[in-house]
Amino acid sequence: MKRLAVKRLAALLLAATALAPAAADPPAAPRPNIVLIIADDWGYSDPGSYGGEIATPTIDALARAGTRFANFHVSASCSPTRAMLLTGLNAHKAGLGNMPETIPPQHQGRPGYNAVLAPGVTTLAQRLKAAGYATLYAGKWHLGHDAGDLPTARGWDRALALSQSGADNWENKPNRLLYERADWTRDGKTARLPRRFYSSTLIVDEAIAQIDGVRGRPFFATLGFLANHIPVQASAADIARYKGRYDAGWTALRAARAAGVARAGLLPETPLAIMPSTRNWQALAPEERARWARAMEVYGAMATAMDREVGRLVAHLKTTGRYDNTLFVFVSDNGAEATNPEANRFTTFNAHLQYDMAPERQGAPGTLTYIGASWASAAASPLRGYKFSAWEGGVRVPFIITLPPALRQARGAVAPAPAHAVDLAPTLLNLAGVAAPAGLEGRSLLAVLEDPGLSVHPDDEAIGYELSGNAVLWQGRWKLVKNLPPYGDGRWHLFDLMADPGETRDLAAVESVRFAAMQAGWQRWAKANQVLPMPAGYSAPAQIQANATRDLLPGRVAPLAATLWLLALGLWVGRRWRGG
Repeated sequence: MKRLAVKRLAALLLAATALAPAAADPPAAPRPNIVLIIADDWGYSDPGSYGGEIATPTIDALARAGTRFANFHVSASCSPTRAMLLTGLNAHKAGLGNMPETIPPQHQGRPGYNAVLAPGVTTLAQRLKAAGYATLYAGKWHLGHDAGDLPTARGWDRALALSQSGADNWENKPNRLLYERADWTRDGKTARLPRRFYSSTLIVDEAIAQIDGVRGRPFFATLGFLANHIPVQASAADIARYKGRYDAGWTALRAARAAGVARAGLLPETPLAIMPSTRNWQALAPEERARWARAMEVYGAMATAMDREVGRLVAHLKTTGRYDNTLFVFVSDNGAEATNPEANRFTTFNAHLQYDMAPERQGAPGTLTYIGASWASAAASPLRGYKFSAWEGGVRVPFIITLPPALRQARGAVAPAPAHAVDLAPTLLNLAGVAAPAGLEGRSLLAVLEDPGLSVHPDDEAIGYELSGNAVLWQGRWKLVKNLPPYGDGRWHLFDLMADPGETRDLAAVESVRFAAMQAGWQRWAKANQVLPMPAGYSAPAQIQANATRDLLPGRVAPLAATLWLLALGLWVGRRWRGG
């Protein structure tokens, strides 16, 4: 579509919204419905349209009809990304300088470290609701669990929401390694869920019901899927379609994915970084290779199941006549999850106590499946790193925008220039005909949707990032990055992402002047956003375990203590009775 036509329609929408009172009928120019699809822990090359082998026909169809962004950045973990996507502010300003699972006690309650959306922060839903949109939410929220922090208190009219990082996909049970119960709410009250369900189906069922309840106005529907967060689970039928697909191992998959990304036109063929976390596949015992291959089969199956449910939503919108006026956004909240719940004796004991860990049952109800660091490295291919790290594999993700026919951009376009999570809110406001207020940090991507070769971020614009001590300053093609152990060495490094997206050649010494200037730029950004230094010896995985132990121990110890007390009482009564 020509740029002039898009600009004229955007101007009409903006003018109509500005002139209409709050309770007036929608403007004559149709405002698009918006469906925001947030996948959980998908690696850069997981979707088929991003070079992967996983069957994702619905997402691939959206990619063919829209724009794929090759260089889109988020946070390296769940809730900070969601805060940025849904506010247009960086995570520190939105209150998610860290999340509940990884925040150290020293930071709790400090400015920017609310671990929930901060009071006074305005969400995208609040802005669209004020402009006449129906605002709907279904799925993972992870931005607060108290009544004032749930979606219906932050601008959504209707919401089925999970306040935690994840939960079981087959029944109303929590991730037992982190939580005592699954905190699902519907419209601010404890939700009653079916005895058995599948999470992706549950979320789309709810979204369809919410959308069907909207009459006479456009809707903004946010779908927060649990796929593919731990526990990775899928049906036997979906798992079966991947049987044998991953028998060659993670190193072979990483190479195949890199070639697929290049063929898809997203990134040039690039050297692959050496991933110290990747084990030698051939050195594993046959039964261990079979166990890990099965885990990745479940991962692929879970992604395919989610894609099928998105397809069911698309089909429903077509049947009900709403598809042609709906724009879609697909994004992952961070890179693939590398956490190993069997990394030490305590977590291994807990995992086997709480779940069926039989290798042949991976993915089934009652199981805890995970793909670990080696497969997560392959899922991020050709990038370096994965979830929690500030390497590109942790923070660069698939991102697709597909506009309705009246606004449709060039089909199958690839946008190579940098873009960021904070850009989504001003983009959607722009497309909805709502004036983006001063103070948003992002930039509307409308110009890129019209001409994918453009960039909305000038080469000299500095974009900062920090989470759990892992930090970045992006500036045009350049990236300054530091990762604390276990993800890095704690030192700053410099990369040219256009020439080396795999972050294989550190240019800190060669570009010493730029290196020093960008370090100073990051310090300015950190000061402006009140970024706190991490406590000595901080490690995100260790903090997750410490926080989970603190939260779970009382609930787990109390029943055990009560049982022991009753046992002791019974023994005492028995002795008294025999003595009498």
